[in-house]
Amino acid sequence: MLVLLPPSEGKAPSGRGAPLKPESLSLPGLADAREAVLAELVDLCAGDADKAREVLGLSEGLRAEVAKNTQLRTAGARPAGEIYTGVLYDALDLASLDAAAKRRAARSLLVFSGLWGAVRVTDRIPSYRCSMGVKLPGLGALGAHWRKPMAEVLPEAAGAGLVLDLRSAAYAAAWKPKGEVAARTATVRVLHAPTRKVVSHFNKATKGRIVRSLLTAGAAPGGPGELVEALRDLGYEVEATAPGKAGQGWALDVLVTEVH
Repeated sequence: MLVLLPPSEGKAPSGRGAPLKPESLSLPGLADAREAVLAELVDLCAGDADKAREVLGLSEGLRAEVAKNTQLRTAGARPAGEIYTGVLYDALDLASLDAAAKRRAARSLLVFSGLWGAVRVTDRIPSYRCSMGVKLPGLGALGAHWRKPMAEVLPEAAGAGLVLDLRSAAYAAAWKPKGEVAARTATVRVLHAPTRKVVSHFNKATKGRIVRSLLTAGAAPGGPGELVEALRDLGYEVEATAPGKAGQGWALDVLVTEVH
């Protein structure tokens, strides 16, 4: 099972240990595309801070994020699972998983990123600010920048099993499963059952709980149909729509009554 996650906008501080080693990151086929974004982002933020803030879509109150980006090559690095914070990652709570569940997380979780493309939760990265929606002056829109290298690398990473896609729209645009990979991909929405509407906070929190539930239970669904059964066994109310034609994936709605 490969679980595709969005990053968090907010991030924990960089560590005090060794700095980033780009060659150590998972998915080495993304190395050139990563270096291109990293080089331009560092140069942009080391120049005109106001221009960098505008490009990155940051308010005046987040000016320090620009300065942080200038140190990406030298700042201490931490596992990505510690860098990413926020509602989904708080609910997932990787640090409190038992050893077996942590091993499953290391194998199965892939976090998408405007800067790194995608990383495993064990990959050591510095704290940064660069969303997938950014349009860098030289490279252009990052979503478009990542599509070709992702299309070359991600099918192999997906292997032959289930792909559970929990990404938000901006990050889903960087790689869309196609062909037989699409047929074993399940995308998930979390709906407030009484209103049938997506509400951002508990959408993210419930996705984090879903991943945690699967990891702690040691569930290993081989495809979307088995995933539906596994989630129902874990107590989730799930409505599933199978693909209508070749090249499409499954759509799963998880219904939540309580907002928390």
